[in-house]
Amino acid sequence: MEILFEDGDILVCIKPVGVVSQADETENNMISLLETLTGDTVYPLHRLDREVGGVMVYAKSRFAAAVLSKDIANHKFKKEYLALVHGKPQENSGEMRDLLFKDSRKNKSFVVNRMRKGVKEAVLDYEVLNSKNGLSLVKVLLHTGRTHQIRVQFASRKMPLAGDKKYGANDDFKNIGLWSYKITFTHPKTNKEMIFEKLPQFFMAEYV
Repeated sequence: MEILFEDGDILVCIKPVGVVSQADETENNMISLLETLTGDTVYPLHRLDREVGGVMVYAKSRFAAAVLSKDIANHKFKKEYLALVHGKPQENSGEMRDLLFKDSRKNKSFVVNRMRKGVKEAVLDYEVLNSKNGLSLVKVLLHTGRTHQIRVQFASRKMPLAGDKKYGANDDFKNIGLWSYKITFTHPKTNKEMIFEKLPQFFMAEYV
């Protein structure tokens, strides 16, 4: 487990691919692993899919958890991702805005065309960084945090993420081409701007 920063209020680390980001019934989850590693209580603030790795922030005090959770709700917590997608967006940068419905039984989200019960708006900005071999590396800034948001928004435009069989990728990649590479937020106690980033090390690295 790689720890990027730790003090009495927060812990910033790299979540490995394949580990659940919040507590569950297994021992292979970030809360159990971090509490065993640090000997402290750790509070989750945001999520990453099990299949996705990268930079994550956890609180180590109830005060920090309350402050940072409020900042996340008020969109003061900046999360940037790198996504490797099949194809290439028509524009090199832009916004994706959709209505998403989450089917909890299938653990899958769908783009729909009207607002109804269970539907939430999903918004992201993207910028194409590199394209080769039929794939594009895209930087993504999330404005909302919907289930599988990046994966389903790109897939709905016929650009599924590399390795994402759940949303239509037909390839031989074993991991999903998505990585939480940069997080920017204000420290809950010192009010200092905190910026942490880490580039992916697996197959995405050759496109960075």
